[in-house]
Amino acid sequence: MGGLLKSKNSVVTGAGRGIGREIALALAREGANIVANDLGIPTIEGGKPSRDPADETVADIKRLGVGAVASYENVADFAGAGRIVQTCVDSFGRIDILVNNAGVRRHRFLLDMTEEDWDIVISTHLKGTFNLCRHAAPLMKEQGYGRIINTTSRQWLRAEGLSNYAAAKGGIVSLTYGLALELGKYGITCNAVAPLAHTRGTDSNQSRSKKLSQDGLISQEHYQRLQNRQGPEFIPPIVVYLASEYCANVNGKIFHSDGGKISVFSLPEEVRSIYKDTREGPWTPDELTKLMPETLLE
Repeated sequence: MGGLLKSKNSVVTGAGRGIGREIALALAREGANIVANDLGIPTIEGGKPSRDPADETVADIKRLGVGAVASYENVADFAGAGRIVQTCVDSFGRIDILVNNAGVRRHRFLLDMTEEDWDIVISTHLKGTFNLCRHAAPLMKEQGYGRIINTTSRQWLRAEGLSNYAAAKGGIVSLTYGLALELGKYGITCNAVAPLAHTRGTDSNQSRSKKLSQDGLISQEHYQRLQNRQGPEFIPPIVVYLASEYCANVNGKIFHSDGGKISVFSLPEEVRSIYKDTREGPWTPDELTKLMPETLLE
């Protein structure tokens, strides 16, 4: 047991399995009390909820000698998200750390994707992250302290056949930037981690990755790296660090964790520009047809 997060109180969503479970256990090993939230869906695409995953995580955390409470709420429900945060306050007195990790996937290419496939992914990942932040942030502001760590994905940069998932994770990146700007002056940091690890989501994703490789949409090298990814136990260290008091000045950053590699992304920026004197009026389509190939699109 460490003491990096001693007496801190944390909510971890999606804590019943995989990366979320490993994060909850890692925070607990550093002394944090945990509200382990998980809807208990049996597969990454859905199914009947169960309390077992959250209960099992809580039982393992209690054996570490810190406080732990289970929550079975759906993060996509705004009122339910409020109850998750309130459970932390009622159980431990306040909320210091929020880790938004709950997620669902619908592995569909666009031509096979239904409205439901889109809605459930956006509502769980993006809206769920907003919901928890919206309820936790006022409490963190009042106490002058808070750590928010959101879970995004490298697929925000390149969708690779999961446009609904990539859109949700891209939204989380933008939300993280926005909240960091808004909340930093109150002693609240907001960062995000894009993990790459072998989980049950990986197993269900094998056929999609294989098709992308066969169609030349990803390189063979990248395909092999996806197949050989490490387990979820490699992800929590960066989350624990960001949740600590050592990170008071680390805000609005997007990190990537992949096995033994941890990296940080740069902010998107303009890389090329063309200009026209506004006194001459706006660009014409003919001008852009001539200039674009040899300037911005070079």
